[in-house]
Amino acid sequence: MAVKHELENSLLLDDDGRTRRTGTLWSCIAHIITAVIGSGVLSLAWSVAQLGWIAGPVAMLCFAIVTYVSVVLLSDCYRYPDPVTGTRNYSYMDAVRVNLGKTQTCLCGLFQYLFMYGICTAYVITTSTSMSAIRRSNCYHEKGHNAPCEYVYTPYMLIFGAVQIVTSQIPDFHSIEWLSVLAAIMSFAYSLIGFGLGLATVIENGMIKGSITGAPAATRAKKLWLVFEALGDIAYAYPYALILFEIQDTLKSPPPENKTMKKASMIALFLTTLFYLLCGCFGYAAFGNSTPGNLLTGLGFYEPYWLIDFANACIVLHLVGGYQLFSQPVFTFVERWSSKKFPNSGFLNNFYSIKLPLLPSFHINIFRICFRTAYVVSTTVIATVFPYFNQVLGLLGALNFWPLAIYFPVEMYFVQNKIEAWTRKWIVLRTFSFVCFLVSIVGLIGSIEGIVSAKSI
Repeated sequence: MAVKHELENSLLLDDDGRTRRTGTLWSCIAHIITAVIGSGVLSLAWSVAQLGWIAGPVAMLCFAIVTYVSVVLLSDCYRYPDPVTGTRNYSYMDAVRVNLGKTQTCLCGLFQYLFMYGICTAYVITTSTSMSAIRRSNCYHEKGHNAPCEYVYTPYMLIFGAVQIVTSQIPDFHSIEWLSVLAAIMSFAYSLIGFGLGLATVIENGMIKGSITGAPAATRAKKLWLVFEALGDIAYAYPYALILFEIQDTLKSPPPENKTMKKASMIALFLTTLFYLLCGCFGYAAFGNSTPGNLLTGLGFYEPYWLIDFANACIVLHLVGGYQLFSQPVFTFVERWSSKKFPNSGFLNNFYSIKLPLLPSFHINIFRICFRTAYVVSTTVIATVFPYFNQVLGLLGALNFWPLAIYFPVEMYFVQNKIEAWTRKWIVLRTFSFVCFLVSIVGLIGSIEGIVSAKSI
């Protein structure tokens, strides 16, 4: 009996004593698509409009390539010191800690959790604009396109916040696989609708709008700021380095997790880049210089109104899952740190079982309820103060792109593979990192200028 019990435990537990992982290539692709295809896809037509017909598509392809390089470097750092047989790193910060030390870990944590918090705030903004767009679409359909159909976003932000307070009680990252699959399906749905509406509008217009240099601006300086902001928006739409380890930690092994992650990333990035190019280019081709900042909520499209309503409903459902994808790592970090810091606190560590009629029993923790509720409330409040879609996305993209997607992966690669200074590989990766740093700086400058300008209006 003891041998049988031990055998059963070995089948249920992983190589580190935790619950055995069950993630596959396809669940990994779903997680990646949920993380990558988010609110950023809606701003890509506007970004192409600022950059023009050549620079816009080229910028998207370049960011896709850079993102895959980042994934290749990072996925090999999931285990240390050997990428196949080494000890698992459960989070980005764990990998930075074993490779780069405590100081770099604190810096990484600051960027990572600040960006995750910012993404959740951006998702509150995006959801409110989509919910408002549904009302406006129906209003324009009933009263005509010139009717005064404007609605404030705040009530919709509060509704989304209330939904997230409930869904944030999902225990951990491993428990949201079903939500990621649903969110990935929704992201494909509204991306296809955006592409379809853009293509239909181009056919209806009988021409392809736009130019090589993009939309004109009042001054050269303003044009430069808009180009910088567009680069920040594209940067926001791609990298998912900050949750790569959480996704990789769901994958069963064998095969080695890094091989599955690289294969899943190649498939997911190919699909997302294809959708990005279709949505961005056909959106710009349809509207030219008047391309809205948000393709589906800027109401460049009016009919068929029911299809636009459905697309915006898909966005809302997708962002319900996307919010959890980026908030669960924050929840896990804070709760584990608090439990370790105060191991004897009942408020932090005690769980209580609750059974409701017609529902399975579930466990609650008072600290979890309080902290996660406060987190959701804070993102909702900040979203009501800064409801600027394109500018917020550009700011977040610029802040995340270089430090998390480039700097730390390159530095960890140097350490783990013992790359010596001034070798060919060292020079190439250093140059690559510096160029990406410049892109982040210009994106950050353009987005800050955009927020200041929008706030002063």
